[in-house]
Amino acid sequence: MEKIKPGTIMKLKVSHQAPFGYFLTNGQQEILLHQNEMKQKELMENEEIEVFIYQDGQGRLAATMKLPSITIESFGWGKVEEVHQKLGVFVNIGISKGMLLAKDDLPPLEEVWPQVGDEIYCTLKLGNNGRLFVKLAKEDDFKSIAKKADQSLFNKNITGTIYRTLYAGSSIFTSDGYLGFIHRSERKEEPRIGEKVSGRVIGVKEDGTINVSLLPRKHEAIHSDAEKILAYMETRHGAMPYWDKSHPDDIEARFGMSKGAFKRALGKLMKEGKVYQEEGWTYFKTDK
Repeated sequence: MEKIKPGTIMKLKVSHQAPFGYFLTNGQQEILLHQNEMKQKELMENEEIEVFIYQDGQGRLAATMKLPSITIESFGWGKVEEVHQKLGVFVNIGISKGMLLAKDDLPPLEEVWPQVGDEIYCTLKLGNNGRLFVKLAKEDDFKSIAKKADQSLFNKNITGTIYRTLYAGSSIFTSDGYLGFIHRSERKEEPRIGEKVSGRVIGVKEDGTINVSLLPRKHEAIHSDAEKILAYMETRHGAMPYWDKSHPDDIEARFGMSKGAFKRALGKLMKEGKVYQEEGWTYFKTDK
């Protein structure tokens, strides 16, 4: 007789009814199926049903008729429902009880931990204490489900979920099933695990994976930078002490952009007749 093991889906027989549900058995062990975990109001004695085995809040084996796609034998996407600084993050795998992704299995930097609402690709594992925990998928796990990209994807927009983050960059699994890498030079800030991001394909490698940039295309960046300049000038009644000969460090400190990007955006605004420069200052055209 197969032992009742947490994290698995099993077929068990109804042993007898209790005031708060039914006890199920494999012929040797009995566990509780609470009435809140049932899909129907009544069960028959000796009826065989399929249930997922987990541990309740007291660590006791329990059963639910809600069958998750994530087990110790299968991977799936789980949504983060709670973040606990001292413990880790709790993940909804499709049952009423959240499962813990332990702090020790998360990056040391809490800023890149998954947040509530983020989704992670994961499985379940039994810890040294016999308790169920969430386990993040590794690179090889993603490779087993990923598609190979071809050159037709180059420069295409993509969306995806971050599944690993390192100083060198971030790994992404796209919504279309491709594996990609975002070098740290191709992002403004480090995305967190489980975060959904949008970018574009800047390279397709021979192994079928892609390189991704989260930075806007140059023409998109010019528009965004121009809007940033105009917004700043609005706060200063249409005048600012910056022009195309300002020091790069001053531009970076004020606008968070390179001098080259600043000059391109400023050139766009002057060409459109929205601003003009004079003696180290830039003004709205209507103010001249």
